Amino acid sequence: MIAILVAAAVGLLVALLGTPLFIRFLVHRNYGQFVRQDGPTAHFTKRGTPTMGGVVIIGATLVGWIASAIVTQRVPSVSAVLVLFLMTGLGVVGFLDDFTKIRKQRSLGLSARGKIIGQGVVGITFAVLALQFPNENFRTPASTRISFLRDTNLDLAFAGATIGLVLFVVWANFLITAWSNAVNLTDGLDGLATGVSLMVFGGYVLINLWQLNQWCQRLSSAGPRCYEVRDPQDLAIVAAAIAGACVGFLWWNASPAKIFMGDTGSLALGGALAGISILSRTEILAAIVGGLFVIIVMSDVIQIGFFKMTGRRVFKMAPLHHHFELSGWGEVTIVIRFWLIAGMFAAVGTGLFYAEWVVG
Repeated sequence: MIAILVAAAVGLLVALLGTPLFIRFLVHRNYGQFVRQDGPTAHFTKRGTPTMGGVVIIGATLVGWIASAIVTQRVPSVSAVLVLFLMTGLGVVGFLDDFTKIRKQRSLGLSARGKIIGQGVVGITFAVLALQFPNENFRTPASTRISFLRDTNLDLAFAGATIGLVLFVVWANFLITAWSNAVNLTDGLDGLATGVSLMVFGGYVLINLWQLNQWCQRLSSAGPRCYEVRDPQDLAIVAAAIAGACVGFLWWNASPAKIFMGDTGSLALGGALAGISILSRTEILAAIVGGLFVIIVMSDVIQIGFFKMTGRRVFKMAPLHHHFELSGWGEVTIVIRFWLIAGMFAAVGTGLFYAEWVVG
């Protein structure tokens, strides 16, 4: 428990104190946000606001995780390293995208092909390595089984190990791409994506802690309801470090935002969520814990699909938060109400996880 508290506290302090220093650096270099012309007119005032704040979130997370390991003298686990690799790798792709926007002064950064290649290299590397490094109980960080509240009987390796590896890589990269895009689409209002991420990763701290409490490798007489997760405590530490970093960053990212996380932050947070859900064997449950992200993505899918079929729009603008902006809602009102919805999803997902163990 001390390791988790240290990771969260250090992540919070580094983000809280480091963000204003990074803002000064960005302002000095004139690295400001480029605002799309077809968006809500209220966003024009945000043009020039420093972006790429995800660098602080990633840095604070890494420092929090390292500080926790030093204080508690814990040897870093493979699971923690894999999640942080995925988070940092996607953050680098996002950084290149943000930097391209700033350098060329346009709302489009990397080409779609360039972004897909970058995400693919990081995602495939993560997926392949996640099925390696078995511990003394022959348990690898990830499993080829599709998971909900724990691994199900649906095994991607039904036709052999090679086919299972290929299908797992495809499945893992689908989750990585989906969550990265979900957080990216949500990052459209001051503090929205940061606050939602805080609640989602906070929920995963509790989920991973309960997995540790009922861990098959920890219990002297493990029952059939124990969790076959390789490193639940280390996943909880990483989730806590990310949550702490989000709290510190939110201080400066809340309306009126002094800095935006940019694609650097949104891709990193989405990757971290995908990684934790895969390694904690809660891939489908993540869609409930992060339900607000799912709603945002679905609003965009519905808008595009309906327009292609009928030539008409369901919403005034997608993603969903922009629809409410154009309907006259204040930005702060939208953000707070979406935070409440996100908190309810995180609570329901966490409660469902616990209820499954109790009923079982």
